[in-house]
Amino acid sequence: MLEKYNVVWDTPSENCYGSMPLGNGDIGLNLWVQQDGGLYFYISKTDAWSETARLLKLGRVRVGITPSPFKKGMHFKQTLNLKTAEILIEVNQIKMRVWVDANNPVIHVVMEGAEDFEVRMDVELWRTSRRYITDTIELESAYHLSGPNPNPIVIEPDTVVPDQKDRVVWYHRNPSSIWKDNLELQDLEEFIPKLKDPLINRTFGAIVQGEGLVTAGELSLASKKADKKFSIDFHVLTTQTDTPDEWIGKVEKGMAKINAIPKKTRYDDHCQWWEAFWNRSWIYVTESWDSFGVTQGYTLQRFINACGGRGEQPIKFNGSIFTVDGWPSRPMTDGSIPDADYRCWGGAFYWFQNTRLIYWSLLASGDFDLMQPFFKMFYDALPIGKHRARNMYNTDGAVFGEVISFWGTFTNNWYNFKSKDEREKLKDRFGLTLYQQGAIELSAMMLDYFEITQDEKFAAEMMLPLVSEVMIFFDQHWGRDENGKIRFDPSVGLETWAKTVNPMPEVAGLKWVLTKLLELPIELTTEAQRTGWSKTLNDLPEIPTRELLGMKMLSPAQEFANYANSENVELYAIFPYRLFGVDKPDLEMATLTFAHRFRQVTGGWQQDAIQAAYLGNATSASQDVERNFLTKDPHSRFPAFWGPNFDYVPDQDHGTVASTALQRMLMHTEGKKIILFPAWPHFWSVHFKLHAPYNTTVEGIYENRELKELKVSPEDRAKDVVIIEPRHM
Repeated sequence: MLEKYNVVWDTPSENCYGSMPLGNGDIGLNLWVQQDGGLYFYISKTDAWSETARLLKLGRVRVGITPSPFKKGMHFKQTLNLKTAEILIEVNQIKMRVWVDANNPVIHVVMEGAEDFEVRMDVELWRTSRRYITDTIELESAYHLSGPNPNPIVIEPDTVVPDQKDRVVWYHRNPSSIWKDNLELQDLEEFIPKLKDPLINRTFGAIVQGEGLVTAGELSLASKKADKKFSIDFHVLTTQTDTPDEWIGKVEKGMAKINAIPKKTRYDDHCQWWEAFWNRSWIYVTESWDSFGVTQGYTLQRFINACGGRGEQPIKFNGSIFTVDGWPSRPMTDGSIPDADYRCWGGAFYWFQNTRLIYWSLLASGDFDLMQPFFKMFYDALPIGKHRARNMYNTDGAVFGEVISFWGTFTNNWYNFKSKDEREKLKDRFGLTLYQQGAIELSAMMLDYFEITQDEKFAAEMMLPLVSEVMIFFDQHWGRDENGKIRFDPSVGLETWAKTVNPMPEVAGLKWVLTKLLELPIELTTEAQRTGWSKTLNDLPEIPTRELLGMKMLSPAQEFANYANSENVELYAIFPYRLFGVDKPDLEMATLTFAHRFRQVTGGWQQDAIQAAYLGNATSASQDVERNFLTKDPHSRFPAFWGPNFDYVPDQDHGTVASTALQRMLMHTEGKKIILFPAWPHFWSVHFKLHAPYNTTVEGIYENRELKELKVSPEDRAKDVVIIEPRHM
């Protein structure tokens, strides 16, 4: 069934906006074929961080064939084969196959023809000389490192290694780093000798060789003679080394290790990895308003996650590793289009509100390996989070901001590059110190992860050390009112209400997380922890509510003012903190709240579809899911390059919100309880497999308004399944 959702094109593309994504979790390609006869692709990597912490492309490649098969009336077919994660291209009698090894850092391009032909490969670089970013549009790709920064944003040139026999070698190497200045600005000097600068001498590039290819220039290889088959291998590496030669040596060592394994064996292993990935879970909607569009959208978003989600750092919400040249509609001052290193909303920094939406979708799909970089980034930043709690707030525990670098610091612009004696004034700055609820949501996600996987090592070594410190901070930082209840004041309601008292995300989030912590197996926690959590839970204020049109509804906060954005803060008690929903108390109040929410919209990071699914609102959820999966970037040819919406292309929030909502339309879980079809339209047919708590998988086929098959593994978990009649609409 998977093959039905391959992406197939019967004409070449005009430019990079007609690219297809491909990757192995760390190395990514944007690949397209142009009418000029060239196979083009950008190479990206999840850890290709520049000296100023911009996430760069490695370069662009063009592969040409002589005599050109691109002629009038030619046969052309380009297929993204999802099952084997490769792109297949047919141009008359020439066949090309491109795949990025799922288990090794190498890109393979294979070409075969019925008649002899010749090949030329050129690496195309644009970072050829040192320059500074000065254009306002391009500065967005270094967002929050720009502004009144005394250190200009520099772009260093790439290096092409000369005198290479029958191979091409190039790399980008960081001769400088903003890391030390970044820590000093934020009073984190004590970490400089304790931590390793993650940017200095970071080197990333590739060595390219091909069977039957010889040197045709420092950045080019060409066929020695015409033949019926050629292959080109790109061995890619990012690492920090003392010298460039050491980097070359490490690439060569990796090449030798990879080449010692027969290519067929590696290809078979690659296919096995992807087969196991696709067998983890699936959702095939076979009848709906647009069943093909929904299923292909869900499947392609999951594929994109897998192609860019196994690197050192989390997936970038603003494009993952599949950005291309800047928006045609937003040229720079001189009229040119920003190069492929551009992405709106910056490089090294991660907006929690945006990034977390990607990872909620990975729980039910069972893609637990893809979640590790997200969890690890915050765990690694725990020492800085604890330091900030002590030095900024004079509390124990740990605190994290809404926007952090991958090494854990806040963004520079929030400090306005001020001198130390001025920084005390920043303590009540909206984005810097008041927007803290992301750590609560991270805790909730970790608890869900543990509930599903039952991974006690994860709980003991990563989850509890981090979550415990977050709970300590929230307990100690806030004062109590006259009734002994925590009073969150001054506070904010996400980015939407700039002035609140007792905002819903903090109150509902802490109630949810603390309750879950107290339900953990007693052997995982200490008596002191449980006592502290019980006290904090008891000290929480009531869930905020309000009267509207004579009806009681959930409220964004106990008090709220200064509307600034467009998030439905009051609905955080439904998702991500599931205090209200199907088969839970006060469903009517929550449903009324959803119906009268401040902003009713879908797309991008708006999570209405997920909240509708948790409320059992099949109409709203299904309509929003379809709308998301059928709305892509108008400049992009690939059907799952969503956006730009609020952010950039491809917008990872847009597709993953729809994915999470589709999953929750099918299944809710609460402890050991599994609820099937809580928000499922009665006329949507579906074949699915999803993951549930306690290492459980649930497979089912619902067709023609009837549940035809249901398989729960392990079998004894079937007793915990509750089936709700799909909703008539």
